[in-house]
Amino acid sequence: MDFKTKIGLGTVQFGTNYGISNFNGQTSDVEVGDILDSAYRLGLKVIDTAAAYGEAENVIGHFDMARFKVVSKFMPPNESANINSLLQKSLDKLQTDRLYGFLAHRPMQLLSNPEQWEELLKLKNENKIKKIGFSLNAPEEIDLLLSKGFMPDLIQVPYNYFDNRFENSMIALKESGCEIHTRSTFLQGLFFLNPDHLNPFFKEVKPLIKSLQENNEYLASSLLVYSLKKEFIDKVIIGVETNNQLIQNLNTIEKAKSLPKLNSIIEEKILNPSLWEK
Repeated sequence: MDFKTKIGLGTVQFGTNYGISNFNGQTSDVEVGDILDSAYRLGLKVIDTAAAYGEAENVIGHFDMARFKVVSKFMPPNESANINSLLQKSLDKLQTDRLYGFLAHRPMQLLSNPEQWEELLKLKNENKIKKIGFSLNAPEEIDLLLSKGFMPDLIQVPYNYFDNRFENSMIALKESGCEIHTRSTFLQGLFFLNPDHLNPFFKEVKPLIKSLQENNEYLASSLLVYSLKKEFIDKVIIGVETNNQLIQNLNTIEKAKSLPKLNSIIEEKILNPSLWEK
């Protein structure tokens, strides 16, 4: 199988200074254009963005998005907005009239606002969105949403060598016809930092990261292939800061070594970057 067809391009770096290993700041517009051109040439079909990603929607909207399937995400609307207006705002920024996917970035708010799910269904029926669903942070979220009858067409969840918390839910939803996207393949770049220089907060995983770095010449590609090999995953979303990073990650996939079985259960405070000590 050509694993490259399972890769999607994340855009948070295009709109904000993102990632624990990002020392270069927000990616320049010129570099974004080069990355998008390379992504298309290399066979990447899905672009993942969000209203919460700073200027990302605006930035990529200046390029030819018709080449890609674009998935965006919305934050909970305030009193002066609704789902339709949030969608229109994203469409205007992206300079398109339809999205492949539109996901709730804070899906728990749907539980107390079920009319918003009805709005999403209506917009899908109007052909403004092909697939609706959720961007999730914790496994219990999907159980609560499903219990209310909110069946997604598409979900995005964190998944990587350290983090398989969602695996059972992913398999079950995939069998129900839901499209599965994953993020956090590189855990915001934590896998690439010098473990000796990491905050003591990360002491639990320092030896694991050190071993991975010492035994994998193409660690980024090995981490990528770890997720790409999972049959229940449709797209693995990765972010890059430069065009060279994207090209190198994809061109070294065939050289990637298989990662050893992980025998440790990593604490959630490590798996969820929002819980990291600043």
